[in-house]
Amino acid sequence: MNQSENITTQTLPQLALPPFLRGSLAFLLMLLNTIFWCVPLYIIAFLKLLIPIPAWRNGCTQILVRIAQNWIDGNNRIFRLARHTEWIVEGVHDLQEDEWYLLAANHQSWLDIFVLQKVFNRRIPFLKFFLKQELIWFPFLGIAWWALDFPFMKRYSREFQEKHPELRGKDLETTRKMCARFQHYPVSIINFLEGTRFCAEKRDEQNVPFRHLLKPKAGGIATALAVMNERMRTLLNVTIVYPNGKASFWEFLCGQTPRIIVHVEKLTVPQRFLRGDYLNDANYREQFQTWVWKMWEQKDALLNSYITTYEQASPHQSS
Repeated sequence: MNQSENITTQTLPQLALPPFLRGSLAFLLMLLNTIFWCVPLYIIAFLKLLIPIPAWRNGCTQILVRIAQNWIDGNNRIFRLARHTEWIVEGVHDLQEDEWYLLAANHQSWLDIFVLQKVFNRRIPFLKFFLKQELIWFPFLGIAWWALDFPFMKRYSREFQEKHPELRGKDLETTRKMCARFQHYPVSIINFLEGTRFCAEKRDEQNVPFRHLLKPKAGGIATALAVMNERMRTLLNVTIVYPNGKASFWEFLCGQTPRIIVHVEKLTVPQRFLRGDYLNDANYREQFQTWVWKMWEQKDALLNSYITTYEQASPHQSS
């Protein structure tokens, strides 16, 4: 097993509040932190939009990234006020801020985003993830995501695609266009391969041989790798574990998530997968899906191992 670091955040005595008040205070502080950093971010975003010169816009993007990293730093400080939470983080000791990374992670709740930001902020290039197009209207953050070049995607249901077959593969084409802009500076792209948050009902509906995961969708990362022209050679296989039970973001703010485990496996992407046509090359598609499927089988076994190990452990006592 990779070398691990144990990060424990202690409760300050004066903040020994009931869970609801603790969560409300943390949420309020996060809101204030977001508003504070949105002011300079909006100003730089306006200047970026105003002058359509690539070098200028790239420079503005780097400033925007620094602002976003400061916002994450602020959130992480607020998390330390919530309560005693044990973080077990493995496999993050050999990462660089000047390399390109593709992250493949399991997905259980909105808390996953904040967990990934806490673990990887300033360790690797700023994290970007694919968003539903509707989220551009999300208060404060929607414009920030747009300014930071987060890729927005329009999702189509299977039923809609059956009625409109011309839209098949449209999401992969959008992925191709959005990833093309990331060739000019190091970036980390998060892809939740399951495409949605895990729950037992969805797993049973899919009839997959996993206990803790849904079926992985390989098309997105295959397209991203192909578009990046071999710049993105490293895949970080990230496994997020809440061994004391599924956690929500609100429960975390309230201090009811006693332990979070993040296991990172650094993988070199096989050369044959760095360039390929996932949509039109059946042989390439089959090989890539097999590679991803094996990775998912190992991830499910790892999740089960952690959960089995810690399910008997007593949660931290409330302060």
